Amino acid sequence: MMGGSAAISDVTFDELKEGLADGSITLVDVREAYEYEAGTIPGAVSMPLSGFDPRALPETGRVVFSCAAGVRSRRAIELSRAAGRDLGEHFAPGFKGWVAAGEAVG
Repeated sequence: MMGGSAAISDVTFDELKEGLADGSITLVDVREAYEYEAGTIPGAVSMPLSGFDPRALPETGRVVFSCAAGVRSRRAIELSRAAGRDLGEHFAPGFKGWVAAGEAVG
């Protein structure tokens, strides 16, 4: 899945919830700090896109990106791939979708 043309996979609500619960997913929230501080998907780690450094991502495990609505998370994937990381999963509904579904907010 290297390169900008590789597919990006959308992680479902159920996959995300299960992965966060069992620790198999590291959810990386690439919204800006003020957005993250106003509310986030519980368990997400903040890595704002404005200062995003793919070298700071975990080296192992399943990394899934999230933002407000799926645009910035795709950009984070592109930046990660450009830095040589074989990553390609995001939670397309993002934080807005999480809230709209009535899920708990951290």
